[in-house]
Amino acid sequence: MSKKPQLEELRDCIDALDEEILKLLNERAQCALDVADVKLRESPDVTPVFYRPEREAQVFRHVMDLNEGPLSDEKVTQVFRQVMSACLALEQPLKVAYLGPEGTFTHIATRKNFGDSVIGLPMITQDDVFREVESESCNYGVVPVENSTEGVISHTLDNFLDSTLKICGEVQLRVHHYLMVPEGTGDDDIERIYSHQQTLGQCRRWLEAHYPKAAKIAVTSNGEAARRIADDKGAAAIAPEICADIYGLRVVSGKIEDRSDNTTRFLVIGREDIGVSGKDKTSIMVSTQNQPGALYKLLEPFHRHGVSLTSIETRPSRTGMWSYVFFIDFEGHCDDPNIVEVLNDVDKDALEVKILGSYPRALTS
Repeated sequence: MSKKPQLEELRDCIDALDEEILKLLNERAQCALDVADVKLRESPDVTPVFYRPEREAQVFRHVMDLNEGPLSDEKVTQVFRQVMSACLALEQPLKVAYLGPEGTFTHIATRKNFGDSVIGLPMITQDDVFREVESESCNYGVVPVENSTEGVISHTLDNFLDSTLKICGEVQLRVHHYLMVPEGTGDDDIERIYSHQQTLGQCRRWLEAHYPKAAKIAVTSNGEAARRIADDKGAAAIAPEICADIYGLRVVSGKIEDRSDNTTRFLVIGREDIGVSGKDKTSIMVSTQNQPGALYKLLEPFHRHGVSLTSIETRPSRTGMWSYVFFIDFEGHCDDPNIVEVLNDVDKDALEVKILGSYPRALTS
């Protein structure tokens, strides 16, 4: 058989598969509309919750378990994310606040978690993100909380001291940084380099080696850095690659982070509790007496019940000098029987235990 008939047969096969995929996509979309109709009928006096992170996590894990390739798990989950995003938009278009402007890593994390059908609203600060969700102007918010190179973003944690919002999910994003300049700017023209403080820290050694004399100026976000230099011929910005297209910049160098495994963790914040997905994480905030052995008493129940801690951070309390609160992340859901026992034991020796939320663990694909 000649190559031409073989190619035509393969194209016919692809066309037939595309038709079947289109049919199934619309059937799935109709099911989503039927789900919305059932929820509305079952709770006519209360606005139902359409976005269920625990359900989405179960779907993603299921398709990853079934996936036999040649598409990777990462590519398969990206496709299903967009399908689920489009179907959810038919039920209820979600408004999500994120640390902006457009092109920040938080913007990218928002799209990774919610898909492209979400209505994203960029905010100037983390405080603004919390405020928009608390006022119910937005359904959810996305904020950075921790970087594998530079550590915790303390301002995000501090917002939970007074907020009633819940953590509804987490997103892990492999972070690559790019040095970019306005068109017409040469290496010798760069006198100032703008970026977020965390990003400057993540690229410290590279900057010292390549631009030791340039002033390093911290701004509210990487996207803001790119936006700011768009008409500044003497400046450069460190930002995600997407910012070069958004703001008409030229990439000088790529992947300039000091560590190749540089990863940032983001939190999805909302107003409702999240159900059990089967592979969950819980975040709590605990205040204790300022006395010897307080931290040991706090952590001992986790060891005794075999619960794995994933993070512990200390922040100053706003109730008194030299008083602190502990932010603790651990595996499990607050409704799991063993976690209920742990929290009861912790509560016996703590001044206050505040559950910030239980939510599905971030996908590793």
